[in-house]
Amino acid sequence: MEIIRGKRSFDLDKFLTKPLFAHLSTASSEGPRESPVWFFWKDKCLWIIGTPVDTFPLRIDENPNCAIGIVDFDPATGKVLHAGFRGKATVEPFNSNLAKRLFSKYLGSKEKEWDARFKNQDPENVFIRFVPETVVVRNQSYNVNR
Repeated sequence: MEIIRGKRSFDLDKFLTKPLFAHLSTASSEGPRESPVWFFWKDKCLWIIGTPVDTFPLRIDENPNCAIGIVDFDPATGKVLHAGFRGKATVEPFNSNLAKRLFSKYLGSKEKEWDARFKNQDPENVFIRFVPETVVVRNQSYNVNR
């Protein structure tokens, strides 16, 4: 994985532990598609859950080339951290342990308190394993004058 850093950068591994939304871009015969997703960073790959009603796993099966953008933005402070990934994805079997780690990142460790949609996952779910070839890491923060 090649990491491209500008003059202002940040710690990518620390950034990827935050419960941020990623935007998965895939190709389709009707043109590009974008899906907001939750992710888990493990073994230098982004892991994303796909459900039987999601269409992005089908698009990835047809064309594994993807892009993923993740932004941490706070208008009160002017923080703008951006990581842009390009690489290839594969559809992998569902892993309930990995799913629990992903959901804990976003929902907290108390599984009893999670929304019912995130408990007892459908065994027909899949994981998307995105392997980055390049990552652009930019701190585009600005000063807030109030």
